[in-house]
Amino acid sequence: MSFLSQTLARVKPSPTIAMTGLARDLAAQGRDIISLSAGEPDFDTPAHIRQAAKDAIDAGHTRYTAVDGISELKRAVADKFARENGLDYAPQQVTVGTGGKQILYNALIATLNPGDEVIIPAPYWVSYPDMVTLGGGTPVVIKAGIENGYRIAPEQLDAAITSRTKWVILNSPSNPTGAGYGEAEMRALTDVLMRHPQVWVLADDIYEHLVYDDFRFVTPAQVEPRLIDRTLTMNGVSKAYAMTGWRIGYGAGPVELIRAMANVQSQSTSNPCSISQYAALAALEGPQDYIAESRAVFQRRRDLVVAGLNQCEGIDCPTPQGAFYVYPSIARLIGRRTPEGTAITDDQVFAMELLNATGVAVVFGAAFGLSPHFRISYAASDAQLTDAVARIRGFCGSLS
Repeated sequence: MSFLSQTLARVKPSPTIAMTGLARDLAAQGRDIISLSAGEPDFDTPAHIRQAAKDAIDAGHTRYTAVDGISELKRAVADKFARENGLDYAPQQVTVGTGGKQILYNALIATLNPGDEVIIPAPYWVSYPDMVTLGGGTPVVIKAGIENGYRIAPEQLDAAITSRTKWVILNSPSNPTGAGYGEAEMRALTDVLMRHPQVWVLADDIYEHLVYDDFRFVTPAQVEPRLIDRTLTMNGVSKAYAMTGWRIGYGAGPVELIRAMANVQSQSTSNPCSISQYAALAALEGPQDYIAESRAVFQRRRDLVVAGLNQCEGIDCPTPQGAFYVYPSIARLIGRRTPEGTAITDDQVFAMELLNATGVAVVFGAAFGLSPHFRISYAASDAQLTDAVARIRGFCGSLS
């Protein structure tokens, strides 16, 4: 009999991390690999943020801090929510964790009981269902297909809510699709939630600043202020400021929830890295020029990738509103065969055959709960993206 827990047996390793690791291993073996599997900006952290970290070291800020963040950073987070989102949070309503993932995890672990349901629109970030499972809850997945722009309809949300529903997770713009809910679309969802007062909202806003064209970002409690007392608004510095490795995420919500999350964190990691907290403080309070500059680069890359993929035989790629991913459909390629005779039976086979044949690493759609698709992260150089798209075009053209 295994000594591992029964809960762990129901949890899968992250497919995005697995594919990134496989690509790294193949590159170490000398293969010509273009890895488009990791959701990570390829830019350096802005200089003033790096300098703030060095200054924090020199100032002796290298000791334990309060479990869920220094007071200065909590105040800066509250100011950010007020300034950018019109949300009024006091510092005691703010929590800081070791990345946005820990904020989500803390909230679910602190609130879920056996039998509680969490509604998750699919395609979803790979960790949502497994976090719910680890917390003892039950993931309830709503499919949002390409024909609906990868967005759920209010009727779908209403139909999925039961007396056991504890949370609904809304990620806009989305990983893996880049799809976002505009104000009218978000209001249609919040109108549903107002009819179900037992349901809490977990707003994952980590891609807030990476939006394109005329899309305007909104968060649920901003659209419907009456939801603020049952909403956790989560964000972080990783994507907006190219600080993935610094591991700082934050969230704001009702005091009782924030205290419960701090209790969870106190018995797991304790405080986030003190130096990273001072760097995050500089990110939120310092110059914001970097955001517009990086957004322009990502939009150019998005357009390059979308145009190139739509020239590939059998691929249909919508244009996302935000983030740095595309989530094309390969429905027209299912059933075709590689020159070696391998049948493309699903998106996982497609991704592995693409990697083996061309060296391009992508993540298969089943990992995100909706097939047959695959995800590309265009957080890579224009040259790499151009090369990758050309390789994908050649691979698709070789299928018969």
